[in-house]
Amino acid sequence: MTLPVQPDRFLADLHKLRSFGASGTGKGVVRRAYTPADLDARDWLAEQIAAAGLTPHFDEMGNLFGLAEGPSLLMGSHSDSQPEGGWLDGALGVIAALEVARAAKEAGGPAVSMVSFQDEEGRFGVTTGSAVWSGHMSQEAADRLTDTDGVTLAEARAVLGDRVAGPVEQGRFTGFMEMHIEQGPWLDAEGDRIGVVSDIVGIRSMMITFEGEQNHAGTTPMHLRKDAFQAMVTFAGRLNERFRNVVTPSTVWTNGHVTLHPNATSVVPGKVTFSMQWRDAETDRLGRMETIIRDTAREVAEETGMAVDFGDMLWLDPVAMDGRLKGALADAAEAVAPGKWREMPSGALHDATNVAQHMPVAMLFVPSIGGISHDFAEDTAEEDLVTGLKVLAGAVARLG
Repeated sequence: MTLPVQPDRFLADLHKLRSFGASGTGKGVVRRAYTPADLDARDWLAEQIAAAGLTPHFDEMGNLFGLAEGPSLLMGSHSDSQPEGGWLDGALGVIAALEVARAAKEAGGPAVSMVSFQDEEGRFGVTTGSAVWSGHMSQEAADRLTDTDGVTLAEARAVLGDRVAGPVEQGRFTGFMEMHIEQGPWLDAEGDRIGVVSDIVGIRSMMITFEGEQNHAGTTPMHLRKDAFQAMVTFAGRLNERFRNVVTPSTVWTNGHVTLHPNATSVVPGKVTFSMQWRDAETDRLGRMETIIRDTAREVAEETGMAVDFGDMLWLDPVAMDGRLKGALADAAEAVAPGKWREMPSGALHDATNVAQHMPVAMLFVPSIGGISHDFAEDTAEEDLVTGLKVLAGAVARLG
C-alpha cells in the first residue's frame, strides 16, 4: 500500500508552525518551552490533530499527543526551540508525523499516533519532556529543575492550566519513528538526501569546579598564584593529549559553559566552574573517558594547590536503532532516493533515546544546509524536506 501524503499541505503546516515565535531574522524562531509562543504553537497543533481525526492529549509535562484508536505506531519529535533556534529542529519531525498520521487516517490505516515532546531543547534539562514520560526522570525531580533565570519547571508548567488531560501509557504504542534534520555537515557535503540512523551516541555531562585563591592581579607574583582559570586551561590542554589514544574520529568532547569568579579584569580568579561534556557510541569508551577526566582534574588540582569538585553527572547510554524499523526506512530510502542515502550515527541527542526504554525506535535524517543548526540560519531545501516525508511515509506503509 501507499500513503497519500500531500507535500503542499505538509510544507504549509511547517511554515505555519514557524510563525509562532518567528525571530524576524531569516527563518529563525524563538519558541522556548512553556513560553507564550510555545503554548500558542501547541494549541494550534492540537487543532490540527483534532481536524486530522486524532485525539489531542496533553500530559502533565505538556507533551502533546495526537492519539489514534487502539495500538499504533508513534511518530514525532519536539516543537520547542533553542534561545536562537532554527525553524526545522524538532518542528520537522512533528509536522512530518502529523502529515503521515493524517494520510494514514485518510487511507484507512495503518494506525499512526504523533507527539510533540516538551522541553527537548533544555530550558530546564535535557530532553526533559520525554525523559519524564519515559520514566528516566520522575516528575518530582523534574519540577525542581530551574532555568537560567531561577524559574522552576513546576512554576513554568503551571501555565498549562486545564490543557492537561493526564498520562499517556507507553504500552499503547508499537514503536517510535523520528524524522529530523541532520544538524551536521555530512549529507549536505556528500550530496546525499537521506540518512538512516544506525544509533544515537551516548552522552555524559557534568560541571567541574577548581577553587584556588582570589588575589590582586598587579601585586601577586606569578609563582605564588592559585589562578583557577589557568588550572582550567591546563586541564583542557592535558585532556586533549590523554584522549588521543582512546577516542575515535567520531568521539567529541566540549567545555561549553564557563563561570569565572569574580570575573574582573584586575583580579586573579579564585574560582572557575565549567561544563565537561563528552559523547561516543560506545559505553565502555565513555567510561574510560570519565576516568581520564577525573584523574586529570585531580592531578591539576594537586599540582596547583587547589581544590576540585565534580558536580552530578548526567548520562544517557548509546541507543541502537531497531532493525525492523530501520530496515523499513532503508527500503523506502532506496525507493525514493536510490543511491542518495546512507546509514549513519546521530551525534546529537534526541527524544528517541528516552523512548527506546519502552519500545523499538528508528530515526531518519534530511540534510542541513552547511551543517548549520541551533542558529537562525538553519535551513534545508524544501525538495529534501519532501523527500524525507516520502521516505517516512514509505516506511510506515511497509510496516503497516
